Amino acid sequence: TALVVLALGPRLEPALDVDHAVSLAVLHDAPEALLTDLPHAAVACLPAGAKAEGERRAAEQLLAPLSAHAHACFGEFQARATRAARFVHLCDKLQLGLRWLGYRREGARGLDGFRAGLERLDCAEFPPCAALRAEILAAAEALETEWR
Repeated sequence: TALVVLALGPRLEPALDVDHAVSLAVLHDAPEALLTDLPHAAVACLPAGAKAEGERRAAEQLLAPLSAHAHACFGEFQARATRAARFVHLCDKLQLGLRWLGYRREGARGLDGFRAGLERLDCAEFPPCAALRAEILAAAEALETEWR
């Protein structure tokens, strides 16, 4: 996610504080160090709000010893109330799209959820994100055409 932020961040108009966005990107998945990356099927089995509460507790445990700034950056990302947080959230989804494309290039099947998620992404606020999304989908379509 941080690499996608670094690639696309400088292309944004109006400009964005890319260093701050990278901080958000680095910290956004911190709870996964304790919780792992819970699959959607597992999250669906949890009570409403349980994943968010678990992530909040894990972030508190992991980030509080670092700095108040680190904990604040995580909270900013979670709230998605700032332009930087919305951009990083979108970059996180795009890096999943890039991973999906890599898996498809290796011949993996049964990953239609990745494509559907990518197709649903609203990139209107950030044109460089829209361009990357279109590039990923075009490359995937070219693969499908090549394999037919």
